[in-house]
Amino acid sequence: MTAHAPLLEAAELRGLELAPSQVWGGIRIVPLLRREIREDLRLAKRSYDEDLMVVSLDGELIAPGVKYLSYVPHGLVVSWSADGTAAAAYGTQFESRDGKRFGKGPCTVRVAHRMARREDKNRLRFLPLHLAMEGFLALHFGGPEVAWSEYSRRATTTGLDPRTEQSVPGWWIHGLEDALRVFEIHERQVGVLLFVAEALASAFVVPHPDDYRALHRTLLEDFYGTLLFHYGLHATASRMEATIDERNVSSLADLRRELGKMRAEWGTFHAEMATGLFGKKLRSERIYRAGPFQLQRFATDLNPSEENHIGEAMVRETGELEYLKTFRLSAAQTRRAFLLSQLASQNWNLDATAVLLRQSKDELVRRLEKAGFGYLLKEHVLQAARRRH
Repeated sequence: MTAHAPLLEAAELRGLELAPSQVWGGIRIVPLLRREIREDLRLAKRSYDEDLMVVSLDGELIAPGVKYLSYVPHGLVVSWSADGTAAAAYGTQFESRDGKRFGKGPCTVRVAHRMARREDKNRLRFLPLHLAMEGFLALHFGGPEVAWSEYSRRATTTGLDPRTEQSVPGWWIHGLEDALRVFEIHERQVGVLLFVAEALASAFVVPHPDDYRALHRTLLEDFYGTLLFHYGLHATASRMEATIDERNVSSLADLRRELGKMRAEWGTFHAEMATGLFGKKLRSERIYRAGPFQLQRFATDLNPSEENHIGEAMVRETGELEYLKTFRLSAAQTRRAFLLSQLASQNWNLDATAVLLRQSKDELVRRLEKAGFGYLLKEHVLQAARRRH
C-alpha cells in the first residue's frame, strides 16, 4: 500500500544542498543541488503561443462559471511511476491537445480545462505559478455569507468577482536574462533560489537535473511582483568573498576539507537570506495525488509585518521536495489577503472585525477602500466614513 505525502507545514529544502551563489548586477542566484537523483518523477515544458488563456475552474469549458484569465506562456507536464522505475521522458510521448484555441492574427485566446488536468494514467498537466495565484485570488472569493446592511448588492451576489492582482514577467527584471545566460549550471543542479537586490524573488526546484536544464530559461517567462522590477532597476547585489587560510592546508585532503567548510558556510548564509520563506509556517492545500507524490499549493501566514510568499510544491511520500515554485507577495497584496482573512474569521461583520483589529469601524472602512475593496460596501457607508475622517 502506498503512503501519501503529508501536507506541507513548512517549506524545507529536504534532500537538497545549496551551492555558492553567482551574482550579476542586482541578481543573485543560489544553485540547488539534489543529493540523490531518482528517475521516477519527471517534468517537461508545454509551450503556449496565445495572448491570453482562460482557464475553466469548474470543468465547464465555455458555459458560465468561475474562470481564471491571464497570460500563460507555458504549462508543465509531470510524468511519474508508482513503483520507483524510471518515468518516461515526456518528449518521447504523444502531446495531447490542451483546450481550444480561438482567434487569428494579432490576438488569440486559449480556453483550457482546470489548473491541473490529468491527461493519462501517470501524466498530469498543470499551469505553474498560476495554480498558486488562483488559490490566492480565490481566498474568501465568495464574499459575505450574511446580508449585512453595510455591504453592496454586488458583494452579496457575486462576492469578490472579479478579483485581480498585478505582476511582471521575468523578462522585465533588469539583469535576469543575462544572469541566466552566463551563470554556470552544476552537474546535480535541480533548482535555484533567485534574489533581486538581496530580496528573495522566487524558489524553483524540479525533480531531475535534465529537467532543470530544459526549464532553466522558463524563469524569464514566470511572473514576479512589481516591487522586484523596481529593485532590479535601482539596486545591486553585494559581492561576497571567502578565503582559505593557507596555514590550514598542507595536502589535497586539507584543501578538500577547507573547501567543504566554505561551501557549508555559504549554504548556511544563503539559507538565512531565505528565512522569509523557508522554515515559516504554511497553509497548504492538496491539489492532486500522483502515486507516491502530491501536488500542493500553499501560502505563508500573511502577516502584514513580514515577508510573504505563495507557491506550489510536489512532495514525495517521504517528505522530500521534488518540485517547488514560489511567488513573493507585495506588501499591498499581503494587506489585501490579511484583511479578507480577518473579515472571514468574523463572518464578515465589520464591527467585530474592527474590534479584532483594534481600530474603529470607520478606520476599517477606509482601510478596505484603500486596499481596493471599496466596491464591497454601500456608497453611503463609504461616504459616512470619509466625512467623519
